[in-house]
Amino acid sequence: MDTVLLFILGVAVIVVGLAVSIGLHEIGHLVPAKLFGVKVTQYMIGFGPTLWSKRKGETEYGVKAIPLGGYISMIGMFPPNKNGESRDATTGIFNALVQEGAPQPKKNALLTMADDARQASADTIGEGEDHRAFYQLPVWKRIVIMFGGPFMNLLIAIVLFAVLLMGFGTAQASTTVGSVSACVLPATSTSQTCAADAEKAPGAAAGLTPGDKLISIDGTPITSWEQSTEIIRNSPGTPLVVVVERDGTQQTLTMTPKLTERYTLDDSGAVVKDADGNPVLVDVGFVGIGAASEMVQQPASSVLPQVGTNIAAVGHMILNLPDRMVQVATAAFGTGERDPNGPISVVGVGRVAGEIASIDTIPVANKIASMLGLLASLNIALFVFNLIPLMPLDGGHIAGALWDGLRRTFAKLFGRPKPAPVDMAKLMPLTFAVVIVLGGMSLLLIYADIVKPINLFG
Repeated sequence: MDTVLLFILGVAVIVVGLAVSIGLHEIGHLVPAKLFGVKVTQYMIGFGPTLWSKRKGETEYGVKAIPLGGYISMIGMFPPNKNGESRDATTGIFNALVQEGAPQPKKNALLTMADDARQASADTIGEGEDHRAFYQLPVWKRIVIMFGGPFMNLLIAIVLFAVLLMGFGTAQASTTVGSVSACVLPATSTSQTCAADAEKAPGAAAGLTPGDKLISIDGTPITSWEQSTEIIRNSPGTPLVVVVERDGTQQTLTMTPKLTERYTLDDSGAVVKDADGNPVLVDVGFVGIGAASEMVQQPASSVLPQVGTNIAAVGHMILNLPDRMVQVATAAFGTGERDPNGPISVVGVGRVAGEIASIDTIPVANKIASMLGLLASLNIALFVFNLIPLMPLDGGHIAGALWDGLRRTFAKLFGRPKPAPVDMAKLMPLTFAVVIVLGGMSLLLIYADIVKPINLFG
């Protein structure tokens, strides 16, 4: 019962954290919009039926039933058509074209979507409010408003990574023995158990036990696990005097590394393969011990590089999204396994959080650190994803504003009249197609996370 409750608690933490992140994302749009004088009629967290709302001034603030998106509604996102009509526009995560008042495609009306978008809320710009329409703003102000949401997600991620790295630290190999192999197994062996006549591993034969802290090896003080590994790998067949600290006292042991074949690893820890795709083996000394991990606090200078690494990883995944989605579909409807580094839905993230919270062997501090890491990564994903230059995402509006600015710049350079604002409503058919594609991918990921979830814990 406790495990189930902890699982639910883990899921709840992610749901609340995501809702807060979305709320702050929309504040990133709301604040500059109001500062620049744009009339904002709604600020909503979630989508679907409204659970609660309150009007303050000219803006209605509220919460909707499904906390997986959000939006603010601004008047005049699109410029008026030749009849001077406009519409009430929204900007939000996962919620474009589904909130109340959003334009809905008519049957056989793909070519008239632009007109429908302009006319749907033509009466929302009241008398004397034309100057408060979004499309009337200078280009740089429109960019600031649309970039404000993703920028808030970036700030959230920076703060969470700062707390995670500087407060909790990162797991690193310590100089304490965490595991001792009972026997020597070939690198190519798939067995994890020792036969009755298996040769005893040198570490076990020397009397090393989990919890022993390495003090020195052959007279060399040990300050890192990598240092001890290097000495052992370079000393096959040579007896080594090992000083360990056990239960507060130092003990001296002697172990002789065995010459054995091990896989060659690159700097990232991946197995190096030859031209034929076969793992590269190397003869090294082996004693059969593994390091215990410890949380090591990191300096402030490590925060931004970590954020940058996560941004690059999400960007790489998005660039390869078609192939990744094919892999997800193959795994979901076939017998293959999911890629642990592949895309995952909010359902999958919640499941991972629930598993982390319910595992008894993970210390509470590590559970909190893992939750912070998940939320930080989610905000990085929201930051990068929303900057994709496609409507209805924030990046689509930013791209439109940039194009508008470029047209105005060229017109000024060549002495031409100032062009009319870019009519983003013309992109409504493409926007609708993007929404359909994103919805389909979301459903596929949710289905895959239910029937073939990513297994991070073996």
